[in-house]
Parts: sequence; C-alpha cells; structure tokens
Amino acid sequence: MDVQGSLKKRLIVMATINALAVVGAGVLLVSYFKFGQGWALPGFIGAMAVGFAAQIWFILGLTRPGGRA
Repeated sequence: MDVQGSLKKRLIVMATINALAVVGAGVLLVSYFKFGQGWALPGFIGAMAVGFAAQIWFILGLTRPGGRA
C-alpha cells in the first residue's frame, strides 16, 4: 500500500474512534449530570483519553517513514 493510502486508512480509523469516543463521552456526561451516576465521570475521562490517544496515534503515523507506526 502506498503512503497516501496508508495515511488515508489511518485517518478513517482515527475519525471513527473519535466519533465513538465523543458519542460515548456525551452519554456518560448525561448519565453523570442528569442521573447522578458517579461511575460515569471516570468513564467520561476514559472516553476522552481514548479520543486523544487516537489522535496522537494518527500524528505519530505522520512522523514515521512511510506513514506507518
């Protein structure tokens, strides 16, 4: 696979993970603030961490030769 194709695949994977993390974080925030579920706040922090980790993984792929980690 060429470099551009590899980066495009990485972008799609990162965007999908971020979309799922945002939806999950939103659900967890509603659970925490509206329904008073104490376990939802650590879950929210975890979902945000997963989203940021996906972005870091994508950026690291840009710095590696050939766009691969």
